[in-house]
Amino acid sequence: MAADSPLGDRLDDDDYPAYTMGRAAEMLGTTPAFLRAIGEARLITPLRSEGGHRRYSRYQLRIAARARELVDKGTPIEAACRIIILEDQLEEAQRINAEYRRAAGGAGGAGDASEVSEASDASEGPDPASG
Repeated sequence: MAADSPLGDRLDDDDYPAYTMGRAAEMLGTTPAFLRAIGEARLITPLRSEGGHRRYSRYQLRIAARARELVDKGTPIEAACRIIILEDQLEEAQRINAEYRRAAGGAGGAGDASEVSEASDASEGPDPASG
């Protein structure tokens, strides 16, 4: 069984570059040119095989699928890539803020948590739901 472990780890790894460009394009219902375009826009950076061929992970395919959704709705590819990058940055900032709130609430009581909350709310800028 120990010999199966490395393969099992790769199959469960969302970041393992398991898919060729052709297979990735087929799975997404798009063309290799679309994958190259989102790579040029630096939305995703596929790893390269020893022969120099692009390889995509499941995580990258999910990002590419989101880009395709936006492009299919009429969003220019460059704008779609920027939207996805900004969505990802917002999600990360919200995750960090939640961690700060939990840490402040557990360490010093409710007063500290509200101060952190107010400070992070002020730094987040406008509410994305209102715009």
